[in-house]
Amino acid sequence: MIFLFGSPLQLLKEFMPGHDIIVIGTSAGGLKALGAIVGALRSDIDAVLLIVQHLAADKPSILPQILADVGSLPASHPVDGEEIDKGRIYIAPPDHHLLVDQGHIRIVRGPQENRFRPAIDALFRSAARAYGPRVVGVVLTGYLDDGTVGLQAVKKRGGIAIVQDPKEAEYPSMAKSALRFVKVDYCLPLAEIPDLLVRLSKEPAAEEEAYPVTKEIEVESKIAQQGMNTQEFLQNVEAIGTRTTYTCPECNGSIWQIGKDEPLRFRCHIGHSFTANVFLAEQTQNLENALWSAVRAMEEKVTFSRQMSEQMKNYNLQSAAAKYEEHAKNLDAEVAMIRGIILNGFATKRTIAEAEEEHSK
Repeated sequence: MIFLFGSPLQLLKEFMPGHDIIVIGTSAGGLKALGAIVGALRSDIDAVLLIVQHLAADKPSILPQILADVGSLPASHPVDGEEIDKGRIYIAPPDHHLLVDQGHIRIVRGPQENRFRPAIDALFRSAARAYGPRVVGVVLTGYLDDGTVGLQAVKKRGGIAIVQDPKEAEYPSMAKSALRFVKVDYCLPLAEIPDLLVRLSKEPAAEEEAYPVTKEIEVESKIAQQGMNTQEFLQNVEAIGTRTTYTCPECNGSIWQIGKDEPLRFRCHIGHSFTANVFLAEQTQNLENALWSAVRAMEEKVTFSRQMSEQMKNYNLQSAAAKYEEHAKNLDAEVAMIRGIILNGFATKRTIAEAEEEHSK
């Protein structure tokens, strides 16, 4: 006969996993914020930390060494397929997504999300899919809104959402976006986050069955891992999205609007993903590039027309020379008009940015 001693709560804590999958996302200002959290974490934390910081794709990262030096936990860039060990920090390598499967890590050079690889949303979504209520998602300082959609996935699967207090964030945009679109559990200054993570790691997580994986989370996780062929991808993205008349600003592929939740977001048939603000910024940049290309082509034509005018003068063909010169003047006027459109476009971009900042207050 087996006797069990202790209260039901004690037994629950003993046999149920805690919130032991901690995913952290940051961008601009992230090194200082990560150092503050990792440096204050106790070595007895019963969890694994997985971190995405937006990095330059063409430069090596020494972030694992920095975090290992300031804290008590070993830190590294993992390799694809590496087993997950508690009491460690895994950091996304440059130009690769850091993803999570049951028991191991995936390092994949999949399509960019919100112009980033590694992307915070991709990590958060994969962790939510694999571990559900055991996940703690943490969004720190950074530009734009990467992390918001991923934090929504964490919450849909019963996980915990933590956001750095934007009042102290060096760059508050990511934190403000998360607070605007996600029902956040904790909004705290950096100094209070480490103790909370330790405490949560020791508290039992909810039953996973109460928070099933949604179709969106399943499909988008597979997209990040590039785990579907063309036919499977099209069938699945049609199931979670609505085809639009837009084209992808990255690859010119077809675009689907994904779901109806805010923030508004899109995916192309390759897998590139954009929230509305980033999509608008990409469209604006592509339009500007096209206009500059038009200016270049027209200026070449102006130069050539004037060259032809001079040649006609050498042949004493004054009427032809005058026509070429008149053509050059007309083109010059059109070039000036296009330059004006580009300059007004800069003003439009500032207006959009100011409006978005005001709306997030």
